[in-house]
Amino acid sequence: MRPLTRDSLKKGAAALARKDPALGRWIRLIGPLDFRPRPGRFHSLCRAIISQQLSAAAARSIHGRFIRLFTPTRRPTPRRLLDIRPRRLKRCGLSEKKVLYLRELARAFEGGPLRRRRFANMENEKVIELLIPLPGIGRWTAEMFLIFCLGRPDIFSMGDLALRTGIQRVAGRELSDEKVIERSRGWSPWRTVACLYLWKISHWEGEPAE
Repeated sequence: MRPLTRDSLKKGAAALARKDPALGRWIRLIGPLDFRPRPGRFHSLCRAIISQQLSAAAARSIHGRFIRLFTPTRRPTPRRLLDIRPRRLKRCGLSEKKVLYLRELARAFEGGPLRRRRFANMENEKVIELLIPLPGIGRWTAEMFLIFCLGRPDIFSMGDLALRTGIQRVAGRELSDEKVIERSRGWSPWRTVACLYLWKISHWEGEPAE
C-alpha cells in the first residue's frame, strides 16, 4: 500500500477542498502540509505510547529524554530498550504503566508477534488487529501508527479529541458522533490528509475568509 508523498498530499488537499468547501477555506488559509512518514516501526509505536493522554509539549519533552537513553544513535531498538533498567525509563517522566507497555512492546518485536512483520503489505484493519492485543495499545495508538509511520492516506481517528475539535470548528457547531462519522466518510480516500489539517485547525488562531 502506497504511503503519502508530497505529491499525494497536494492531490488529497485539492480533492478535499472540492468535496468540502468549508474545509477548503481552512486548507487555503493553512497552505501546503509538511509531512513525511516517520521511519522505524518500533520507535514510532514507542512514541505513540509515550504521547498517550499528554499535551503535545509534554510528549515532546518526555520523548526527547527517552531517545537520549539510546545515545549515540538516538534510535530505540527492542533489545536496547529491554537492557535499560525500568527506573531509568521512569526518570524520563514515564509512568510505571507506560514503562511496562514499552517493555512489552519491545518483547513483541524482539521475539513475539511483531517480529519481522511486513506492515507495509497489510490492510489497515489487519494492522490494528495485530497491535491492539498488546498492553497499552488501543485503537487510537494503532491509528496513529498507521498515519505517522505507515503514512496510510485514508485514516480517521474518532478517539482523538483534537480531531473532534477541528472538525467541529470547520462545521461551525457541535457535532454528534454520527455526524462526525458521516462528515469524515465524505473525505475518503483522503481522510488522513484531512486529519493533518484538522490538527492544525484545532489550535489555529483566527478564522478563514468566507
